[in-house]
Amino acid sequence: MYPVRCFTCGKLVGDKFEEFWTRVKVKNEEPAEVLDSLGFDRICCRRMLLASLEYAKETLPYMRGIKSG
Repeated sequence: MYPVRCFTCGKLVGDKFEEFWTRVKVKNEEPAEVLDSLGFDRICCRRMLLASLEYAKETLPYMRGIKSG
């Protein structure tokens, strides 16, 4: 439940999400440093990854009752 592309500029961010998650949550690296090393220099792209972590944690418990289509 993470974004594939940045909503603002359209840069592909979905392919870096797993690496970002692993380095921040498992290896306890600093998020700003991880984003720099992954090449996210625009604030809009950085926001997509940073905001999606908190958003996913908050909304996943409510997704069980939603039926698609």
